[in-house]
This record gives sequence, structure tokens and C-alpha cells, in this order.
Amino acid sequence: MTNVTLLTGYPGVGKTTVIHKIVEMLGEGEAGGFYTREVRDARSRRTGFEIVTLAGAASPLASKIETFRQTVRFKNYRVNLEALETVAVPALQAAQRAGRIIVIDEIGPMEICSKQFCDTVRDILDDESARVIGTVVRRPHRFADAVKAHPRVRLVEVTLSNRDALPGTIHAGLIGRCS
Repeated sequence: MTNVTLLTGYPGVGKTTVIHKIVEMLGEGEAGGFYTREVRDARSRRTGFEIVTLAGAASPLASKIETFRQTVRFKNYRVNLEALETVAVPALQAAQRAGRIIVIDEIGPMEICSKQFCDTVRDILDDESARVIGTVVRRPHRFADAVKAHPRVRLVEVTLSNRDALPGTIHAGLIGRCS
């Protein structure tokens, strides 16, 4: 039985929304980790993304307009490696140490820019006791493809027709594995 469920699908289909609903169903203290949230300007144009931990900490992940101390470029964005390594990675590690369900939203091209993030994801996947719910980029990418092929990973495609039912189904599976 797998303890790692990763959602994949086209951009905008609702993967992060499914994650949010599952976390709400789990209740406070059952999960740790992070999700990503879009940052929009006054005209509702996306200007970046931020990392938000389940404990409530937030930090800019990527921006079209801001510059960061440790940065790499991905398309029109500057990726904030420091946020990945000082906010996202510690949130994942803390959830793992505490035996909580680990939320990783997402394993995508921006996050994969950090070697420390990739090493942490590998460690979590190789930890037989770790329970994970997360999202992974759909399109091919060397690291993401290796994650998707990991023997503990159950990959679930989110579509417009299944996204409303997925939170309950996945939650039931997580709870069933906890007992």
C-alpha cells in the first residue's frame, strides 16, 4: 500500500484546491508542510507566487517584479531559493519528524530549482513511514518524472469531472492508513 498520493493535471484544474479541502478535512495538527498561492496585482494579473506553510508562515516564492538575494530565473519569474530553503524545506522536515501527513504543493519547476528541496523530497519518499499528499507538475521534467516513478507514489490525475469528489476519496484513504 502506498502512503504517497500526488495529484497531477493541467494548470488551473484545481489541484491546490483539492489539497486545501483535504487539509481542512484532516483538521488542525494532522498535517504539516506547505502550499503555494498566486500573488496578483490590483488588476488581477498574476505577478508571482508565495509559499504558505500549514503553520501560517508565508514567504515570496517567485516574482515577475521583485528581486531576491538568492535567485534563479524560470520563464518570466525570479525564483526565491532562500524561501524554499528556509520556509518550505523546514516545514516539510518538521512534519516528517512529527509523523504528520506531509503536504507538498507543489513539486514543480520553480521548487525543483533548489537542490535542498529536491533532496528533502527524496528523503521523504524513501521514508516508509511518511504519509504524503501533494502535487507534481504534469509535463515532463527529469526530477518530477523520477518522483512520479517512485514505487511509493500513487499518481492521481485531477480533471474537471473528478476534482469535486477527490478530497473525500483521498481523505478517506489517508485516514484509513492512519489506523
